[in-house]
Amino acid sequence: MDSKKKSARIAGLLYLLLAITGGFGIMYIPSSIQVTGDATATANNIVTSEFTFRLSMISNLVSSVLYIFLALALGRLFKEVDAKYVKLMLSLVIIAVPIGIVNVINLIAAQSLAGGTDFLGTFEQEQRNDLALFFLNLYNRGLSLAGIFWGLWLYPFGMLVIKSKFIPKIIGILLIIGCFAYVLDSFLTLLLPEYRKILADYLMIPLAIGEFSIIFWLLIKGVKNT
Repeated sequence: MDSKKKSARIAGLLYLLLAITGGFGIMYIPSSIQVTGDATATANNIVTSEFTFRLSMISNLVSSVLYIFLALALGRLFKEVDAKYVKLMLSLVIIAVPIGIVNVINLIAAQSLAGGTDFLGTFEQEQRNDLALFFLNLYNRGLSLAGIFWGLWLYPFGMLVIKSKFIPKIIGILLIIGCFAYVLDSFLTLLLPEYRKILADYLMIPLAIGEFSIIFWLLIKGVKNT
């Protein structure tokens, strides 16, 4: 196996692991823990699923680390394609990663409040539940902020794919479409959440197609002969 194909396979594996850990960390909280408008039920879910909730924190942190190594692996793979787009891609990842890591603090705060830590004894349980839900909502807003950069990095990545001669251009086009879908989803969540609920499924389709296409291409094919 030549070095370029090996680099592509490594990048594909890192991307797959990122999709698994990041997907769990992002999707688990709203689907299994957070009950919209019900602080008591949300706090009870945090307490009864404490280990899994803590696991979601770890998965968020692991996905951030994987994101860094993925960007470096892709930088090596595309370094001869266009240095400017490689630098832009890496710069956007550098911005996104700290946002994702710092955002985990909101999960730690929610778990501490719901669990009734001793130093919070001056707060009534209902107040702690309300605060726990507040921090989960803040976590979701943090995801939307990070999501802007999770989308933007796909643009230079897609351009690198298009300009390369070893990955099909259609995958690069799909990544760029995914970029705009991701950014639009984040802005709708922050500015017009009622419209985001209507369009969420439609926005995630192009994103999923683009990212899973590149993941499986890198894992299975690696690079095509030029």
